[in-house]
Amino acid sequence: MAIFADSNTRVVVQGITGRDGSFHTRQMMEYGTKVVAGVTPGKGGQTFADAVPIFDSVEAAVREEGANASVIYVPAAFAAGAICEAADSGVELIVCISEGIPVLDMLRATRYVADSGARLIGPNCPGMISPGKAKLGIIPGQIVEEGPVGVISRSGTLTYEVVWALTRVGMGQSSCIGIGGDPVIGTNFIDCLDAFESDPDTEAIVLIGEIGGTDEQNAARHIKEKISKPVVGFVAGQTAPPGRRMGHAGAIISGSSGTAEEKIATFKENGVEVAARPVDMPDLVGRVLNG
Repeated sequence: MAIFADSNTRVVVQGITGRDGSFHTRQMMEYGTKVVAGVTPGKGGQTFADAVPIFDSVEAAVREEGANASVIYVPAAFAAGAICEAADSGVELIVCISEGIPVLDMLRATRYVADSGARLIGPNCPGMISPGKAKLGIIPGQIVEEGPVGVISRSGTLTYEVVWALTRVGMGQSSCIGIGGDPVIGTNFIDCLDAFESDPDTEAIVLIGEIGGTDEQNAARHIKEKISKPVVGFVAGQTAPPGRRMGHAGAIISGSSGTAEEKIATFKENGVEVAARPVDMPDLVGRVLNG
């Protein structure tokens, strides 16, 4: 199985005719994702790649093509509105790749999505992939392999590095989720942990965190209390200077609560083994899987 998206997921791409949207839509289609519609206001009635109908609104894409998931590749100024439009149209899963969305816009958008009952992944994330089933976003399809390891990450590039390290030694993945590194996001570590806990085909979970905030600490305590499957972790930014932003808007240390050292210590206190380097992850996963 997989979490959040599978081979039955019907995807509408918001911003399908833009540079990033068109490139990554082709990648998703080549992987086998069911991209059933695109949305670019003013271009309704056209087709993408001679196969995908384009609509002026998400509502029309849902009504005409039965889309139940959206991937958003639109500029930051319009991305929060695109998220709300998808939620308002009855889309169940919204994956927002766009970065640079103002925090106040995301505060409003996340509340709107929650009230609608939809799930938001992102923003400022690589999206997700369920190997062999569906790819929603920008995670390269060639680095994944079907298998029993669930992956959750705040970092896009570290997701790729860890997933490829696992794949090279034959440790495939059930689903890989990039939750995004902004201060305000939709789906978080705990949401993904609970989903993987309920997935019968996930046997172990990899959690990739980074400096800033307390999400990793909250996840560590949740793992001890609620998760029966083995979880291993990695925390990026172990050499980051205090007070300096390191790539993500959410990766800022404030006092001692956001340091890598504090996060690693909390993981270990709650029974989560932590890899020193991403390349060490396969050995660590192998150990917990083999008892």
